[in-house]
Amino acid sequence: MANTSFQRHVIRLFPYQAIGRRLTVVLGSLFLTACASLPDVSYLNTTLNTEPAPTIRAAHGSLPAVKAESLLAQRLRRDKVDLPQLAALEEAATGSPLIAGNELTLLNDGPETIAAMTAAIRAAVDHVNLETYIFGQEGLGQEFADLLIETQKQGVQVNLIYDSVGSMTTPPEFFQHLRDAGIAVVEFNPVNPFARFGRWRLNNRDHRKILVVDGKVAFTGGINITNEYSSASLFRSRSKKQNHLGWRDTHIRVEGPAVAALQWLFMQTWVSQRNDNLADRNYFPPLQAAGNKIVRVIASEPGGNYETYKAYVLAMQEARKTIHIVNSYFVPDAQIVNALKTAAQRGVEVKLVFPGMSDTSLVMHAGRSFYQELLDAGVRIFELQASVLHAKTAVIDGYWSTVGSTNLDIRSFLHNSEVNLIALDLEFGNIMERAFQEDLRNSIEILPETWAKRPLPDRMREWLARRFEYWL
Repeated sequence: MANTSFQRHVIRLFPYQAIGRRLTVVLGSLFLTACASLPDVSYLNTTLNTEPAPTIRAAHGSLPAVKAESLLAQRLRRDKVDLPQLAALEEAATGSPLIAGNELTLLNDGPETIAAMTAAIRAAVDHVNLETYIFGQEGLGQEFADLLIETQKQGVQVNLIYDSVGSMTTPPEFFQHLRDAGIAVVEFNPVNPFARFGRWRLNNRDHRKILVVDGKVAFTGGINITNEYSSASLFRSRSKKQNHLGWRDTHIRVEGPAVAALQWLFMQTWVSQRNDNLADRNYFPPLQAAGNKIVRVIASEPGGNYETYKAYVLAMQEARKTIHIVNSYFVPDAQIVNALKTAAQRGVEVKLVFPGMSDTSLVMHAGRSFYQELLDAGVRIFELQASVLHAKTAVIDGYWSTVGSTNLDIRSFLHNSEVNLIALDLEFGNIMERAFQEDLRNSIEILPETWAKRPLPDRMREWLARRFEYWL
Protein backbone atom coordinates (compact mmCIF):
# COMPACT_ATOMS: atom_id res chain seq x y z
CA MET A 1 0.00 0.00 0.00
CA ALA A 2 1.34 3.42 -0.89
CA ASN A 3 0.35 5.03 2.41
CA THR A 4 3.03 3.52 4.66
CA SER A 5 2.08 5.85 7.53
CA PHE A 6 -1.40 4.34 7.48
CA GLN A 7 0.10 0.85 7.56
CA ARG A 8 2.16 1.75 10.64
CA HIS A 9 -0.97 2.94 12.48
CA VAL A 10 -2.77 -0.29 11.62
CA ILE A 11 0.09 -2.44 12.91
CA ARG A 12 0.27 -0.43 16.17
CA LEU A 13 -3.39 -1.20 16.86
CA PHE A 14 -3.20 -4.79 15.58
CA PRO A 15 0.24 -6.44 16.06
CA TYR A 16 1.48 -8.15 12.89
CA GLN A 17 1.85 -11.52 14.59
CA ALA A 18 -1.88 -11.48 15.30
CA ILE A 19 -2.83 -10.60 11.71
CA GLY A 20 -0.49 -12.75 9.63
CA ARG A 21 -2.10 -14.32 6.59
CA ARG A 22 -5.14 -12.05 6.66
CA LEU A 23 -2.98 -8.90 6.52
CA THR A 24 -1.03 -10.31 3.58
CA VAL A 25 -4.20 -10.80 1.57
CA VAL A 26 -5.78 -7.51 2.68
CA LEU A 27 -2.83 -5.28 1.85
CA GLY A 28 -2.00 -7.22 -1.31
CA SER A 29 -5.56 -7.07 -2.64
CA LEU A 30 -6.76 -3.56 -1.83
CA PHE A 31 -5.87 -2.21 -5.26
CA LEU A 32 -6.03 -5.45 -7.21
CA THR A 33 -9.62 -6.55 -6.66
CA ALA A 34 -12.72 -5.07 -8.17
CA CYS A 35 -15.39 -4.98 -5.49
CA ALA A 36 -17.89 -7.73 -6.06
CA SER A 37 -20.94 -8.04 -3.85
CA LEU A 38 -23.11 -10.74 -2.37
CA PRO A 39 -26.52 -11.19 -4.03
CA ASP A 40 -29.85 -10.02 -2.68
CA VAL A 41 -31.29 -13.08 -0.91
CA SER A 42 -34.38 -11.54 0.65
CA TYR A 43 -36.49 -13.53 -1.81
CA LEU A 44 -35.30 -16.95 -0.66
CA ASN A 45 -38.14 -17.93 1.64
CA THR A 46 -40.95 -16.43 -0.38
CA THR A 47 -40.42 -16.65 -4.15
CA LEU A 48 -38.21 -19.66 -4.86
CA ASN A 49 -39.66 -22.07 -7.37
CA THR A 50 -39.40 -25.51 -5.82
CA GLU A 51 -40.28 -29.02 -6.81
CA PRO A 52 -43.12 -30.71 -4.86
CA ALA A 53 -40.50 -32.60 -2.83
CA PRO A 54 -36.70 -32.30 -2.54
CA THR A 55 -34.40 -34.58 -4.49
CA ILE A 56 -32.86 -37.25 -2.27
CA ARG A 57 -30.04 -39.31 -3.71
CA ALA A 58 -29.36 -42.73 -2.25
CA ALA A 59 -26.72 -45.36 -2.94
CA HIS A 60 -28.63 -46.57 -6.02
CA GLY A 61 -29.89 -43.29 -7.48
CA SER A 62 -32.52 -40.67 -6.64
CA LEU A 63 -35.62 -41.57 -4.64
CA PRO A 64 -39.05 -40.92 -6.16
CA ALA A 65 -40.68 -37.71 -4.92
CA VAL A 66 -43.32 -39.53 -2.85
CA LYS A 67 -40.71 -41.68 -1.13
CA ALA A 68 -38.45 -38.65 -0.55
CA GLU A 69 -41.36 -36.80 1.07
CA SER A 70 -42.19 -39.72 3.36
CA LEU A 71 -38.53 -40.28 4.31
CA LEU A 72 -38.10 -36.65 5.33
CA ALA A 73 -41.39 -36.69 7.18
CA GLN A 74 -40.41 -39.84 9.03
CA ARG A 75 -36.87 -38.76 9.89
CA LEU A 76 -37.26 -35.02 10.30
CA ARG A 77 -40.77 -33.61 10.65
CA ARG A 78 -41.27 -32.03 14.06
CA ASP A 79 -43.90 -29.73 15.55
CA LYS A 80 -45.33 -27.56 12.77
CA VAL A 81 -42.11 -27.08 10.78
CA ASP A 82 -42.51 -28.09 7.14
CA LEU A 83 -39.14 -29.80 6.74
CA PRO A 84 -39.72 -31.22 3.25
CA GLN A 85 -40.60 -27.71 2.08
CA LEU A 86 -37.47 -26.27 3.73
CA ALA A 87 -35.34 -28.98 2.10
CA ALA A 88 -36.90 -28.21 -1.29
CA LEU A 89 -36.28 -24.49 -0.80
CA GLU A 90 -32.64 -25.15 0.13
CA GLU A 91 -32.18 -27.30 -2.96
CA ALA A 92 -33.66 -24.58 -5.16
CA ALA A 93 -31.35 -22.01 -3.58
CA THR A 94 -28.15 -24.04 -3.73
CA GLY A 95 -28.65 -26.56 -6.53
CA SER A 96 -27.40 -29.35 -4.25
CA PRO A 97 -29.60 -32.41 -3.61
CA LEU A 98 -29.97 -34.25 -0.35
CA ILE A 99 -27.99 -37.48 -0.03
CA ALA A 100 -29.41 -40.33 2.06
CA GLY A 101 -27.77 -43.31 3.75
CA ASN A 102 -24.82 -41.72 5.55
CA GLU A 103 -23.11 -42.27 8.88
CA LEU A 104 -21.80 -39.11 10.62
CA THR A 105 -19.32 -38.88 13.47
CA LEU A 106 -18.77 -35.48 15.09
CA LEU A 107 -15.12 -34.87 15.99
CA ASN A 108 -14.29 -32.22 18.57
CA ASP A 109 -10.86 -30.60 18.79
CA GLY A 110 -7.54 -31.54 17.26
CA PRO A 111 -6.45 -34.75 18.99
CA GLU A 112 -9.76 -36.54 18.36
CA THR A 113 -9.83 -35.44 14.71
CA ILE A 114 -6.20 -36.17 13.95
CA ALA A 115 -6.53 -39.62 15.56
CA ALA A 116 -9.55 -40.44 13.39
CA MET A 117 -7.90 -39.17 10.20
CA THR A 118 -4.66 -41.01 11.02
CA ALA A 119 -6.56 -44.28 11.53
CA ALA A 120 -8.31 -43.85 8.18
CA ILE A 121 -5.04 -43.11 6.37
CA ARG A 122 -3.28 -46.08 7.94
CA ALA A 123 -6.11 -48.31 6.65
CA ALA A 124 -5.89 -46.93 3.08
CA VAL A 125 -5.26 -49.40 0.26
CA ASP A 126 -5.79 -47.29 -2.88
CA HIS A 127 -5.50 -43.52 -2.43
CA VAL A 128 -5.55 -40.59 -0.01
CA ASN A 129 -6.75 -37.17 -1.20
CA LEU A 130 -6.04 -34.26 1.17
CA GLU A 131 -7.07 -30.64 0.61
CA THR A 132 -6.15 -28.15 3.33
CA TYR A 133 -5.74 -24.42 3.84
CA ILE A 134 -2.75 -24.66 6.18
CA PHE A 135 -0.16 -27.42 6.26
CA GLY A 136 2.40 -26.50 8.87
CA GLN A 137 5.92 -27.84 9.25
CA GLU A 138 6.34 -27.96 13.02
CA GLY A 139 5.27 -30.74 15.39
CA LEU A 140 1.96 -32.22 14.28
CA GLY A 141 2.47 -31.01 10.71
CA GLN A 142 5.74 -32.91 10.39
CA GLU A 143 4.18 -36.01 11.96
CA PHE A 144 1.31 -35.89 9.48
CA ALA A 145 3.73 -35.41 6.58
CA ASP A 146 5.70 -38.46 7.73
CA LEU A 147 2.45 -40.45 7.79
CA LEU A 148 1.65 -39.42 4.23
CA ILE A 149 5.14 -40.35 3.05
CA GLU A 150 4.91 -43.73 4.79
CA THR A 151 1.51 -44.30 3.14
CA GLN A 152 2.88 -43.40 -0.29
CA LYS A 153 5.77 -45.83 0.14
CA GLN A 154 3.27 -48.61 0.82
CA GLY A 155 1.84 -48.17 -2.68
CA VAL A 156 -1.11 -45.93 -1.79
CA GLN A 157 -1.29 -42.84 -4.00
CA VAL A 158 -1.34 -39.65 -1.94
CA ASN A 159 -2.57 -36.43 -3.56
CA LEU A 160 -2.27 -33.11 -1.71
CA ILE A 161 -3.68 -29.63 -2.34
CA TYR A 162 -2.53 -26.83 -0.02
CA ASP A 163 -3.29 -23.12 -0.14
CA SER A 164 -0.37 -20.84 -0.92
CA VAL A 165 -1.40 -18.05 1.48
CA GLY A 166 -2.59 -20.38 4.21
CA SER A 167 0.71 -22.26 4.14
CA MET A 168 2.90 -19.24 3.42
CA THR A 169 5.07 -19.76 6.50
CA THR A 170 5.81 -23.37 5.56
CA PRO A 171 9.14 -23.62 3.69
CA PRO A 172 8.95 -24.76 0.04
CA GLU A 173 11.46 -27.48 0.92
CA PHE A 174 8.83 -29.11 3.12
CA PHE A 175 6.51 -29.65 0.15
CA GLN A 176 9.40 -30.60 -2.13
CA HIS A 177 10.25 -33.39 0.30
CA LEU A 178 6.68 -34.70 -0.12
CA ARG A 179 7.03 -34.54 -3.90
CA ASP A 180 10.35 -36.37 -3.79
CA ALA A 181 8.58 -39.18 -1.91
CA GLY A 182 6.14 -39.60 -4.83
CA ILE A 183 3.23 -37.59 -3.41
CA ALA A 184 1.42 -35.46 -6.00
CA VAL A 185 1.33 -31.92 -4.60
CA VAL A 186 -0.57 -28.85 -5.82
CA GLU A 187 -0.11 -25.29 -4.54
CA PHE A 188 -3.45 -23.49 -4.83
CA ASN A 189 -3.24 -20.00 -6.40
CA PRO A 190 0.47 -19.34 -5.68
CA VAL A 191 1.41 -16.05 -4.00
CA ASN A 192 4.22 -15.69 -6.51
CA PRO A 193 2.57 -14.07 -9.58
CA PHE A 194 5.10 -15.72 -11.91
CA ALA A 195 4.37 -19.24 -10.69
CA ARG A 196 1.15 -19.29 -12.70
CA PHE A 197 1.58 -16.34 -15.04
CA GLY A 198 -1.64 -14.75 -16.25
CA ARG A 199 -3.78 -16.51 -13.61
CA TRP A 200 -2.73 -14.70 -10.42
CA ARG A 201 -5.62 -14.75 -7.93
CA LEU A 202 -4.15 -13.56 -4.63
CA ASN A 203 -7.52 -12.68 -3.10
CA ASN A 204 -9.13 -16.05 -3.93
CA ARG A 205 -8.11 -18.73 -1.47
CA ASP A 206 -8.87 -22.44 -1.01
CA HIS A 207 -10.14 -22.51 2.56
CA ARG A 208 -11.59 -26.04 2.31
CA LYS A 209 -10.49 -28.92 4.51
CA ILE A 210 -11.24 -32.26 2.83
CA LEU A 211 -9.73 -35.68 3.37
CA VAL A 212 -11.00 -38.63 1.31
CA VAL A 213 -9.57 -42.12 1.82
CA ASP A 214 -10.16 -44.82 -0.81
CA GLY A 215 -13.29 -42.97 -1.92
CA LYS A 216 -15.13 -44.59 1.01
CA VAL A 217 -14.57 -42.38 4.03
CA ALA A 218 -14.25 -38.60 4.15
CA PHE A 219 -13.59 -35.81 6.63
CA THR A 220 -14.37 -32.11 6.50
CA GLY A 221 -14.68 -29.19 8.91
CA GLY A 222 -12.45 -26.45 10.28
CA ILE A 223 -9.24 -28.24 11.28
CA ASN A 224 -5.96 -27.55 9.46
CA ILE A 225 -2.78 -29.64 9.67
CA THR A 226 -0.95 -27.49 12.20
CA ASN A 227 0.59 -27.80 15.64
CA GLU A 228 -2.27 -25.79 17.20
CA TYR A 229 -4.24 -29.05 17.11
CA SER A 230 -1.75 -31.22 18.96
CA SER A 231 -3.50 -30.46 22.28
CA ALA A 232 -7.17 -30.36 23.26
CA SER A 233 -9.03 -27.24 24.30
CA LEU A 234 -11.19 -27.12 27.42
CA PHE A 235 -14.02 -28.81 25.51
CA ARG A 236 -15.43 -31.57 27.77
CA SER A 237 -12.29 -31.50 29.87
CA ARG A 238 -12.49 -32.68 33.47
CA SER A 239 -9.64 -30.36 34.35
CA LYS A 240 -9.84 -26.62 33.86
CA LYS A 241 -6.10 -26.24 34.53
CA GLN A 242 -4.61 -27.84 31.44
CA ASN A 243 -1.29 -26.64 30.10
CA HIS A 244 -0.74 -25.96 26.40
CA LEU A 245 -4.38 -25.65 25.42
CA GLY A 246 -5.08 -26.37 21.76
CA TRP A 247 -7.55 -24.62 19.53
CA ARG A 248 -11.27 -25.33 19.86
CA ASP A 249 -12.48 -26.68 16.53
CA THR A 250 -14.90 -29.17 14.97
CA HIS A 251 -14.60 -31.72 12.18
CA ILE A 252 -16.88 -34.49 10.91
CA ARG A 253 -16.27 -38.02 9.61
CA VAL A 254 -18.55 -39.21 6.81
CA GLU A 255 -19.29 -42.67 5.45
CA GLY A 256 -21.83 -43.45 2.73
CA PRO A 257 -22.88 -41.94 -0.62
CA ALA A 258 -22.02 -38.35 0.46
CA VAL A 259 -18.31 -39.27 0.31
CA ALA A 260 -18.51 -39.13 -3.49
CA ALA A 261 -19.65 -35.49 -3.34
CA LEU A 262 -16.58 -34.54 -1.29
CA GLN A 263 -14.34 -36.55 -3.61
CA TRP A 264 -15.78 -34.73 -6.60
CA LEU A 265 -14.99 -31.35 -5.02
CA PHE A 266 -11.37 -32.41 -4.51
CA MET A 267 -11.14 -33.47 -8.16
CA GLN A 268 -12.62 -30.18 -9.36
CA THR A 269 -10.08 -28.16 -7.37
CA TRP A 270 -7.23 -30.31 -8.69
CA VAL A 271 -8.29 -29.80 -12.31
CA SER A 272 -8.64 -26.04 -11.77
CA GLN A 273 -4.97 -25.82 -10.74
CA ARG A 274 -3.18 -28.39 -12.94
CA ASN A 275 -3.34 -29.72 -16.47
CA ASP A 276 -1.97 -33.18 -15.76
CA ASN A 277 -4.26 -35.93 -14.56
CA LEU A 278 -4.30 -37.60 -11.18
CA ALA A 279 -2.73 -41.03 -11.00
CA ASP A 280 -5.11 -43.73 -12.21
CA ARG A 281 -6.88 -45.00 -9.08
CA ASN A 282 -10.37 -46.10 -8.05
CA TYR A 283 -11.55 -42.69 -6.92
CA PHE A 284 -15.28 -43.46 -7.14
CA PRO A 285 -15.94 -46.98 -5.89
CA PRO A 286 -19.56 -48.13 -5.48
CA LEU A 287 -20.90 -46.78 -2.19
CA GLN A 288 -23.51 -48.54 -0.11
CA ALA A 289 -25.65 -46.97 2.57
CA ALA A 290 -23.64 -46.74 5.81
CA GLY A 291 -26.25 -45.15 8.07
CA ASN A 292 -29.55 -43.28 8.09
CA LYS A 293 -28.42 -39.65 7.97
CA ILE A 294 -29.67 -37.31 5.23
CA VAL A 295 -27.11 -34.67 4.32
CA ARG A 296 -26.35 -32.00 1.76
CA VAL A 297 -22.79 -31.15 0.70
CA ILE A 298 -22.59 -27.42 -0.04
CA ALA A 299 -19.59 -26.00 -1.86
CA SER A 300 -18.94 -22.42 -2.87
CA GLU A 301 -16.23 -20.64 -4.81
CA PRO A 302 -15.50 -17.11 -6.08
CA GLY A 303 -17.76 -16.20 -8.97
CA GLY A 304 -20.09 -19.07 -8.17
CA ASN A 305 -23.69 -19.21 -7.03
CA TYR A 306 -23.08 -18.31 -3.35
CA GLU A 307 -24.45 -21.67 -2.24
CA THR A 308 -23.25 -21.62 1.38
CA TYR A 309 -24.37 -18.04 1.89
CA LYS A 310 -27.86 -18.82 0.62
CA ALA A 311 -28.15 -21.97 2.73
CA TYR A 312 -27.23 -20.04 5.90
CA VAL A 313 -29.58 -17.12 5.25
CA LEU A 314 -32.46 -19.40 4.29
CA ALA A 315 -32.04 -21.50 7.45
CA MET A 316 -32.04 -18.33 9.57
CA GLN A 317 -35.12 -16.98 7.79
CA GLU A 318 -36.98 -20.25 8.33
CA ALA A 319 -35.97 -20.69 12.00
CA ARG A 320 -38.89 -21.14 14.39
CA LYS A 321 -37.30 -21.79 17.79
CA THR A 322 -33.51 -21.59 18.02
CA ILE A 323 -30.44 -20.40 16.12
CA HIS A 324 -27.25 -21.60 17.82
CA ILE A 325 -24.02 -20.67 16.05
CA VAL A 326 -20.34 -21.16 16.90
CA ASN A 327 -18.03 -19.31 14.52
CA SER A 328 -14.46 -18.14 14.64
CA TYR A 329 -14.46 -15.15 12.27
CA PHE A 330 -17.61 -13.04 12.25
CA VAL A 331 -17.56 -10.17 9.74
CA PRO A 332 -20.99 -10.53 8.12
CA ASP A 333 -22.79 -8.51 5.50
CA ALA A 334 -26.00 -6.60 6.21
CA GLN A 335 -28.26 -9.48 5.16
CA ILE A 336 -26.76 -11.94 7.66
CA VAL A 337 -27.05 -9.32 10.41
CA ASN A 338 -30.64 -8.60 9.42
CA ALA A 339 -31.54 -12.32 9.35
CA LEU A 340 -30.21 -12.75 12.91
CA LYS A 341 -31.91 -9.61 14.20
CA THR A 342 -35.23 -10.41 12.54
CA ALA A 343 -35.18 -13.94 13.96
CA ALA A 344 -34.57 -12.64 17.48
CA GLN A 345 -37.31 -10.04 17.11
CA ARG A 346 -39.88 -12.69 16.10
CA GLY A 347 -39.11 -14.70 19.24
CA VAL A 348 -36.41 -17.12 18.06
CA GLU A 349 -33.70 -17.80 20.65
CA VAL A 350 -30.55 -16.57 18.91
CA LYS A 351 -27.29 -17.40 20.69
CA LEU A 352 -23.89 -16.80 19.09
CA VAL A 353 -20.51 -18.01 20.38
CA PHE A 354 -17.49 -16.08 19.10
CA PRO A 355 -13.81 -15.99 20.13
CA GLY A 356 -12.75 -14.32 23.35
CA MET A 357 -9.20 -14.60 22.03
CA SER A 358 -8.13 -14.97 18.43
CA ASP A 359 -5.17 -15.58 16.16
CA THR A 360 -6.41 -12.60 14.11
CA SER A 361 -7.16 -9.57 16.24
CA LEU A 362 -8.13 -7.45 13.22
CA VAL A 363 -10.99 -9.84 12.43
CA MET A 364 -12.02 -10.21 16.07
CA HIS A 365 -12.40 -6.45 16.49
CA ALA A 366 -14.26 -6.14 13.19
CA GLY A 367 -16.69 -8.77 14.46
CA ARG A 368 -17.17 -6.96 17.75
CA SER A 369 -18.20 -3.85 15.86
CA PHE A 370 -21.51 -5.64 15.13
CA TYR A 371 -22.26 -6.54 18.75
CA GLN A 372 -24.22 -3.45 19.75
CA GLU A 373 -26.65 -3.73 16.84
CA LEU A 374 -27.26 -7.41 17.55
CA LEU A 375 -27.60 -6.95 21.31
CA ASP A 376 -30.16 -4.20 20.78
CA ALA A 377 -32.27 -6.65 18.75
CA GLY A 378 -32.25 -9.29 21.49
CA VAL A 379 -29.47 -11.52 20.13
CA ARG A 380 -27.38 -13.09 22.92
CA ILE A 381 -23.61 -13.13 22.34
CA PHE A 382 -21.00 -15.22 24.14
CA GLU A 383 -17.20 -15.32 23.88
CA LEU A 384 -15.25 -18.54 24.37
CA GLN A 385 -12.50 -18.34 26.97
CA ALA A 386 -9.02 -19.87 27.36
CA SER A 387 -8.70 -21.41 23.88
CA VAL A 388 -8.62 -19.90 20.41
CA LEU A 389 -11.96 -20.65 18.75
CA HIS A 390 -11.73 -21.90 15.15
CA ALA A 391 -14.95 -23.93 14.75
CA LYS A 392 -17.59 -23.13 12.13
CA THR A 393 -20.82 -24.86 13.18
CA ALA A 394 -24.52 -24.14 13.57
CA VAL A 395 -27.67 -25.94 14.67
CA ILE A 396 -31.07 -24.43 13.96
CA ASP A 397 -34.35 -25.65 15.46
CA GLY A 398 -32.58 -28.82 16.51
CA TYR A 399 -32.74 -30.49 13.11
CA TRP A 400 -30.77 -28.32 10.63
CA SER A 401 -27.08 -28.42 11.46
CA THR A 402 -23.85 -27.74 9.65
CA VAL A 403 -20.12 -28.34 10.06
CA GLY A 404 -17.62 -26.94 7.61
CA SER A 405 -14.90 -24.50 6.67
CA THR A 406 -17.11 -21.44 6.16
CA ASN A 407 -16.79 -18.47 8.47
CA LEU A 408 -19.63 -15.98 8.79
CA ASP A 409 -17.68 -13.32 6.96
CA ILE A 410 -17.62 -11.72 3.55
CA ARG A 411 -14.28 -13.36 2.73
CA SER A 412 -15.69 -16.87 3.09
CA PHE A 413 -18.88 -16.12 1.20
CA LEU A 414 -17.35 -14.05 -1.59
CA HIS A 415 -13.61 -14.67 -2.02
CA ASN A 416 -12.82 -18.22 -0.82
CA SER A 417 -13.55 -21.76 -1.92
CA GLU A 418 -15.42 -23.33 1.01
CA VAL A 419 -17.27 -26.52 1.86
CA ASN A 420 -19.95 -27.32 4.45
CA LEU A 421 -21.89 -30.45 5.24
CA ILE A 422 -25.52 -29.86 6.22
CA ALA A 423 -27.41 -32.57 8.10
CA LEU A 424 -31.19 -32.73 8.37
CA ASP A 425 -31.54 -35.06 11.31
CA LEU A 426 -32.85 -34.73 14.86
CA GLU A 427 -30.47 -37.30 16.34
CA PHE A 428 -27.41 -35.59 14.91
CA GLY A 429 -28.93 -32.21 15.76
CA ASN A 430 -29.05 -33.30 19.41
CA ILE A 431 -25.34 -34.17 19.26
CA MET A 432 -24.65 -30.72 17.83
CA GLU A 433 -26.81 -29.12 20.54
CA ARG A 434 -24.85 -30.85 23.30
CA ALA A 435 -21.61 -29.57 21.78
CA PHE A 436 -23.06 -26.06 21.62
CA GLN A 437 -24.10 -26.17 25.27
CA GLU A 438 -20.58 -27.26 26.22
CA ASP A 439 -19.15 -24.25 24.38
CA LEU A 440 -21.61 -22.01 26.26
CA ARG A 441 -20.29 -23.38 29.57
CA ASN A 442 -16.76 -22.38 28.56
CA SER A 443 -17.87 -18.88 27.50
CA ILE A 444 -18.87 -15.63 29.11
CA GLU A 445 -21.92 -13.68 27.98
CA ILE A 446 -21.53 -10.18 26.58
CA LEU A 447 -24.17 -8.23 28.48
CA PRO A 448 -25.55 -5.04 26.91
CA GLU A 449 -24.89 -2.90 29.99
CA THR A 450 -21.27 -4.13 30.20
CA TRP A 451 -20.64 -3.77 26.49
CA ALA A 452 -21.81 -0.16 26.55
CA LYS A 453 -18.98 0.65 29.01
CA ARG A 454 -16.09 -0.82 27.01
CA PRO A 455 -12.96 1.38 26.76
CA LEU A 456 -12.48 3.97 24.02
CA PRO A 457 -9.37 2.22 22.54
CA ASP A 458 -11.49 -0.90 21.96
CA ARG A 459 -14.11 1.18 20.16
CA MET A 460 -11.39 2.69 17.98
CA ARG A 461 -10.07 -0.76 17.08
CA GLU A 462 -13.57 -1.88 16.16
CA TRP A 463 -14.15 1.19 14.00
CA LEU A 464 -10.85 0.83 12.16
CA ALA A 465 -11.14 -2.94 11.66
CA ARG A 466 -14.64 -2.46 10.23
CA ARG A 467 -13.15 -0.37 7.41
CA PHE A 468 -11.50 -3.55 6.09
CA GLU A 469 -14.57 -5.81 6.33
CA TYR A 470 -14.76 -6.49 2.58
CA TRP A 471 -11.24 -8.00 2.48
CA LEU A 472 -11.14 -9.70 5.89
